[in-house]
Amino acid sequence: MQLFLSRLPSPLGELLLVTDAQQTIRALEFADHTSRLHRGLREHYGSTELVDSTAPEAIAQAIARYFAGEREALGALPTATAGTDLQRRVWAALRLIPAGATTTYGKLAKELGFEDPRAAIDIGAANGANPIAIVVPCHRVIASNGDLKGYAWGLHRKRWLLEHEKAMSASSTVPQTLTLPGF
Repeated sequence: MQLFLSRLPSPLGELLLVTDAQQTIRALEFADHTSRLHRGLREHYGSTELVDSTAPEAIAQAIARYFAGEREALGALPTATAGTDLQRRVWAALRLIPAGATTTYGKLAKELGFEDPRAAIDIGAANGANPIAIVVPCHRVIASNGDLKGYAWGLHRKRWLLEHEKAMSASSTVPQTLTLPGF
């Protein structure tokens, strides 16, 4: 499978964008996590050919607008992910969490039809395996006690993204958990 690798600037460090021939996002990773990017591509797609490329204009502009403060700029970007059925269900559900809002692992598990509270652990694992940073907003999922918990790209980035989206204030240590439609 041939995929295209682009580099984009961000306030949180350089981003590595992987798209396909249809300009659909397959992965978005921070450059300091290059090995995670390559491991994920191997796991999900097997053998891939990564061709250095310029980022598709629509994607580059949407990401720039997001970081400039247009919180909803990423919502319409096309994504495609390989993964288990559970992972793809979790990643699709993450895209429904609006900017400026958070939910918990437990609430997300219930929304996906899991009644066993231990399912939140599986939801957390799927969340942590998300290959598309920021656009698939796994940073919007927090612990039920308000803790940020893990973030594959670092808690400092999760905190920054939630502050940027106004889901938590810079002076607060606890995100503003909102009740979401369907969550």
